[in-house]
Amino acid sequence: MTKPEIPEEFTRPKLVLASASPRRLELLQQIGLEPDALLPCDLDETPGKTELPRTLASRLGREKARAAARIALSRPELADAYVIGADTVVSVGRRILPKCELSSEAEQCLQLLSGRAHRVHTGVCLIVPGGRERHKLIETRVRFKRLSSSEIETYLESGEWRGKAGGYAIQGLAGAFVIKLIGSYSSVVGLPLYETMSLLVGEGFPAMTSWLNRV
Repeated sequence: MTKPEIPEEFTRPKLVLASASPRRLELLQQIGLEPDALLPCDLDETPGKTELPRTLASRLGREKARAAARIALSRPELADAYVIGADTVVSVGRRILPKCELSSEAEQCLQLLSGRAHRVHTGVCLIVPGGRERHKLIETRVRFKRLSSSEIETYLESGEWRGKAGGYAIQGLAGAFVIKLIGSYSSVVGLPLYETMSLLVGEGFPAMTSWLNRV
């Protein structure tokens, strides 16, 4: 079977990721997408008084994408870029768990998640050249084993929880805690790959062009 060739005059549109997260970058690279720029934005991620977890994830995903799009528009080389923003929220019922910066926060989260199911919501927003937005909200259910005090203490000592929603990283050591997952694994890591690819392809971005260069 003849391998398709990319026309010599083909120029891929620019792609911006509204994040400095190594996890989100690695996920995009996994499906052959290399952003032309990383434009993280410092936003207030405090939930509203009655804001639901899914609403928060959707709102922050949009706000991150919009903030990055404004920066991209100010740079001639990125003015026509496609911009992807995402945010992940971990919740137990209506309770939103923090992105932990203190070990005490992470310890409280792990104790709460021990032996029970929780939900991970990721909001993804794509802003295309011209400013039109498309959104996806993905919900994944995760169940942890019952954690012993020793397991929690050892995990805290690893430092892997730092900056992670709910105090854990499923792609790391905490993967050993997961009994069951229903939904999107990549969404729990930080960026749902199926939905992200669908958004890009649906808006005319040649997301699979780089696949043709692989041996």
